[in-house]
Amino acid sequence: MKNTYKVVVAIAAASLITSLAVAPANAAGTKQKVCVALDTAGINDKSFNQTSYEGAKAAKAAGYASTIEYLPAKSTADFVPNIQKFVDKKCTMIIGIGYLLGDAMKAAATKNPGIKFAIVDQPSGPASNLKGIEYATDESAFLVGYLAAAMTKTGKVATYGGVNIPPVTIWMDGYAYGIKYYNQVNDKNVTLLGWDPKTQTGKMLGGFEATAEALAASIAFEQQGADFIFGVSGGMQAVTAANSIKTKKSSVIWVDATVMGTGPQYASVTPVSATKGLKEGVLATIKEGFDGKFTNKAYLGTLKNKGVGYVITPSWSKKVPAKLQAELKDLAADVGAGIITIK
Repeated sequence: MKNTYKVVVAIAAASLITSLAVAPANAAGTKQKVCVALDTAGINDKSFNQTSYEGAKAAKAAGYASTIEYLPAKSTADFVPNIQKFVDKKCTMIIGIGYLLGDAMKAAATKNPGIKFAIVDQPSGPASNLKGIEYATDESAFLVGYLAAAMTKTGKVATYGGVNIPPVTIWMDGYAYGIKYYNQVNDKNVTLLGWDPKTQTGKMLGGFEATAEALAASIAFEQQGADFIFGVSGGMQAVTAANSIKTKKSSVIWVDATVMGTGPQYASVTPVSATKGLKEGVLATIKEGFDGKFTNKAYLGTLKNKGVGYVITPSWSKKVPAKLQAELKDLAADVGAGIITIK
């Protein structure tokens, strides 16, 4: 699908990528004590915490870390003390999972220049020892938005977010513009419920463990006629999927990881997953430290480097039309090559 149509999406989370000063590094080949500070969604969130920690486990298995550990957070008030516990334990690399840990990580990195710090979904710096691990997730969301618009039977699809922050809204923006693109190139009028990319307003649950709100939003979207729902709120997508199985009124688009990797019991209602290489980004960052090459130049996952993507659920491989699957491959290639620009 060669098309020079330009799609404008705000990538707030990936806008500050620069090459900055080199942070203190261990000698090449030195194993590390890697400590991971989780967001409030927990280690078994079937989303960003769980998948990010898989990167730490992979690093230990590869010999890049001598030990790994994590601390969960019951609330945002736990972020600062959890990071301080890791400092006191003499962790050599501390990784924060999620945008909301940004302020706590920046403060700790500034106070502890001899420790390597990295944070998922935040830019690098301002300290020279704080590396951002970022993702152009609007690219993968654009593709699954196109799929939802192509497969809807009602002409209505929906999305909700956990909190109105850039790592959430970037997904919702991409999804919205994928739907818009489908409408324009196919002369259709699929409607999106739950998000307006122009005003940056829509349905937010108010947190990443808001199960009652996620269920209420899912039911409300179905009542309004939406038959595809994209929940961008960590493990809350499982709440939506459970409701979809019960009502048989909607399908779900999985976020962050593949549904087969983190929620296979929901595969029957999940045709596609929009993926974010959290494991790969964390692993690459730990390897940099092991190799003595750690800097605060941000890691950016894109379609081009396979840091983001989409995966058709195996049980849906014959249900998703072959023509549509071919269109998605072409569209992904065009986005990756910059023929369709999302920025």
